[in-house]
Amino acid sequence: MTPSMRQAKIVELARQQGEVSVEELVAAFDVTPQTIRKDLNVLCDRGALKRTHGGAMHPSGVENVEYEARRQIAPAEKRAIGKAAAALIPDHASLFINIGTTTEAVGQALSEHRGLMVITNNINVANHLRVVPSTEVVIAGGVVRPSDGGIVGEAAVDFIRQFKVDFAVIGVSAIDPDGALLDFDFREVKVAQAIIANARHVIVVADQTKFTRTAPVRIGHLSQAHSFITDICRVDSIREVCADAGIALIETGAA
Repeated sequence: MTPSMRQAKIVELARQQGEVSVEELVAAFDVTPQTIRKDLNVLCDRGALKRTHGGAMHPSGVENVEYEARRQIAPAEKRAIGKAAAALIPDHASLFINIGTTTEAVGQALSEHRGLMVITNNINVANHLRVVPSTEVVIAGGVVRPSDGGIVGEAAVDFIRQFKVDFAVIGVSAIDPDGALLDFDFREVKVAQAIIANARHVIVVADQTKFTRTAPVRIGHLSQAHSFITDICRVDSIREVCADAGIALIETGAA
């Protein structure tokens, strides 16, 4: 297991339990206390966890990890997922990209494409793609969320509904074993639902840490997707959802 994947799992354990100790993490991951302390220092420096005596705690059970901290969780896996998603999208296509660090990786992987029309409520994606030759970037109106540069609210939903595009790239905060797609902000969920409803081919992108996370707001169901790209899927029920719904399950591996 790579350090980034172990750290992602530590964050999820802290989210589920509220707090984790060095002792229990040593036993869970079969590594030295020094390794765990280093992991906790990294995660606390990123704002993903807060230090406690003998361990660390998650900042909140109903809020997402800060955006910059999420960027550092499984970065190699996200880059590989981004490249795989970009490979599904031809030149001269129209597409939606929603908020998230994995969808941001997709946006970065589209740099070599030509003739794209990209409609997004993700300022980070827009800022990256705006300099790509022959790519037209259309950004939704609405309320800019300070935490991550996402644009949310009814104005963004109404804007998205004006389009019917070839592809939608959707990132999520969590995936339940039954295939439910989950997020933390009901305003962002409304935008994601509008994106799904107005695309001909829906691509869900999520690394394996999303299988162990929880979030309170339902976006929809994995069966609404046409393609699901992850680094590795070890959840049999998710594989069954993909098989039953005819979803293309693409696993990229760790890097």
